[in-house]
Amino acid sequence: MLLKEIIDIIPGERAGGGSDDMQISGVYTSDLLSDVMAHAKDGQALVTIQAHKNTVAVATLVGLPLIIICNNRELPQDMVESAAQEGVAILRTSLNQYEVSGRLWEAFKR
Repeated sequence: MLLKEIIDIIPGERAGGGSDDMQISGVYTSDLLSDVMAHAKDGQALVTIQAHKNTVAVATLVGLPLIIICNNRELPQDMVESAAQEGVAILRTSLNQYEVSGRLWEAFKR
């Protein structure tokens, strides 16, 4: 699925890097960054409430091209700058993790 397709499914504002044609292979939902490092797969989107620079570092380490920040958490400037530099897209949404994960699960099922 392309990033632009995910943006159509999940309402919110985009920040960070990456292109609309970036390929997303799946979704991993977690707020524990050590869990993300251990279990997320290259190419997946991360659904979380962890809005800080370390989340971008983990995404880069694992190869996650998209971070979806839920519950309208504020995005610190250093997080946005780091994501832009690393080519990681950020999507901030008012939806919670359950809603985002459910919508994306349905979309990837098709």
